[in-house]
Amino acid sequence: MTYIFYVLELVSFLVPVLLAVAFLTLVERKVLGYMQFRKGPKVVGPYGLLQPFADGLKLFIKETLKPSTASPYLFFFAPLLFLALALLLWKFMPVNTPTINLQLSLLLVLGLSSLSVYAILGSGWASNSKYSLLGAIRAVAQTISYEISLALILLSLILLTRTFNLTYIVNAQQFSWFSFSCLPLFYIWFVSTLAETNRAPFDLTEGESEIVSGYNVEYAGGPFALFFIAEYAKIILMNLFSVVLFLGGPSPFKEIFPLKTIIIGIKTTLLIFTFLWVRAAYPRFRYDQLMFLTWKSYLPFAIGRLCLVISFVVLFGISLPLF
Repeated sequence: MTYIFYVLELVSFLVPVLLAVAFLTLVERKVLGYMQFRKGPKVVGPYGLLQPFADGLKLFIKETLKPSTASPYLFFFAPLLFLALALLLWKFMPVNTPTINLQLSLLLVLGLSSLSVYAILGSGWASNSKYSLLGAIRAVAQTISYEISLALILLSLILLTRTFNLTYIVNAQQFSWFSFSCLPLFYIWFVSTLAETNRAPFDLTEGESEIVSGYNVEYAGGPFALFFIAEYAKIILMNLFSVVLFLGGPSPFKEIFPLKTIIIGIKTTLLIFTFLWVRAAYPRFRYDQLMFLTWKSYLPFAIGRLCLVISFVVLFGISLPLF
């Protein structure tokens, strides 16, 4: 019975995430289509609702190819690791009651999310292709650079709330969301999540005119679908993470069970729509502009803000978002 319970829990956890990823691809194509004065997918099923399932079926029934010079084990292990890390992080999110509720959950989420760089670098190196390796190096450098600013922003929130627990951080926003009281940090956080998830205008790893499709250029069929699912699952996760950290989670209906999930879903959907809006509105950055933004703009500001928070906490004992 114990094993059956674990299997049912895994299915009840994975199916909603995978369905959300499938329909996010449809929503993205529809939103971009209407923003560019076209219809988007509308042939497969009513209003194109079956298009994600047709795309997934096409990917998984295609032949799985491997370059003859590629590393056989790492080549197929990298997409599995990337997907496993993207799905594992969902267990810590306090949507209703987090499956894994630890006192250091925020620190663990930050550590696990940073492990995805090994999957990206492994896929690029294992393909034994210069285009894949260049795309992987770009992606890893971009991810590591923006993780530093994300970590400093999180450190400011940790000092204000004096906890690493995501549930406690949500409770600390009962009267004031961090998006209002720490608006500059929220702006930097949002732009950094765009770069962290390799979304436009920071999708330098997929510069088609330079490196074709990035680190996954040699993948086809099922392994490519795993990368695709993991990337979109991470997009939804980062926006949910932003809701938890800056938009109060289920606030102001955190005591009413049905409304908690609905409010979080609405806030996450609005942030995802903003992701799509940014993709439709802005052209791709150059790589030097991307690095300049984080190292010479966001990083000094995040450090200065952190010093300001430390001074207020030490001098006045402030542990709530009062500024």
